[in-house]
Amino acid sequence: MEHRPLGDTGLQVSAIGFGAWAIGGDWGTVGEEDALAALHAAADAGVTFYDTADVYGDGRSERLLARFRAERDEDLVIATKCGRRGPLDPSIYTEDQLRAWIERSREHLATDTLDLVQLHCPPPAVYDDPEVFAALERLKEEGLLAHYGVSVETVDEGLRALAHPGLASIQVIVNAFRHKPLARLLPEAAAAGVGIIARVPLASGLLTGKLTPDAAFPPDDHRHFNVRGEAFDVGETFAGVDLQQGLDAVEELRPLEREGRTLAQAALRWLLDQPHVATAIPGAKRPEQARANAAAASLPPLTDEEHALVREVYERRIAPQVADRW
Repeated sequence: MEHRPLGDTGLQVSAIGFGAWAIGGDWGTVGEEDALAALHAAADAGVTFYDTADVYGDGRSERLLARFRAERDEDLVIATKCGRRGPLDPSIYTEDQLRAWIERSREHLATDTLDLVQLHCPPPAVYDDPEVFAALERLKEEGLLAHYGVSVETVDEGLRALAHPGLASIQVIVNAFRHKPLARLLPEAAAAGVGIIARVPLASGLLTGKLTPDAAFPPDDHRHFNVRGEAFDVGETFAGVDLQQGLDAVEELRPLEREGRTLAQAALRWLLDQPHVATAIPGAKRPEQARANAAAASLPPLTDEEHALVREVYERRIAPQVADRW
């Protein structure tokens, strides 16, 4: 497993990480033992970076990660997120409320100091409030967290977050169907020493090539209840791409499949080929998924022709749907 620096934090993180949303909730039912088996399979494959949030299963994901970490000998980096347990109102992002969220995550993760705390897609006004970031800095000085960052919905939000000098990381949706962050956000973050965590790297399963037009998802899967943004930003589900149009685009990417490399692995390898990406965080509900995701980091880079294919399909089919929104 390749390891890369997470900005200027001094942390080295696995190029493929583990997104722990699915084992917390909103992706159908995942049993505790299945979740732990997936986590252990990822660690056995060299994954050292795990991303969660306090709202994933209302703390379930964090508690599973605490149990998992207690069963491992490696040095693991566990990032969590806060800010979506209450109303999405900029006025609630006070130092007292941040402290309460962070204390809860410390308890769930069974640690004195959280490795990385990220504001979890807060209201846009929060990115322009220096007091929010000053409060995070004070909580860092107290030792409650080692680093802080943001998880953003849009490129504009990420660029605004870069105005705060203590920022350690930006988590953003970037994948073969979301190219906009590559042009400006990633280079400017790199220049500022801010690490990039690429989330939704497989577009909620679209880029696995396994979904079909009649795919049915359980009621507690966001791909069932958020396809129009009913519960949260629609960009979190299929990266904001219309399912049928996404499936049509995926068929044009089939040439990326070849012996020893699935379409999902090609999509992850494409992402790792992009400059300035520290880690990509696909989710996994089963050990075989975790192992397959991790294996993408050991594959050769895509060829120039393959990168050109991804770019052409994106520009023709996908960019008109997503580029102006996020």
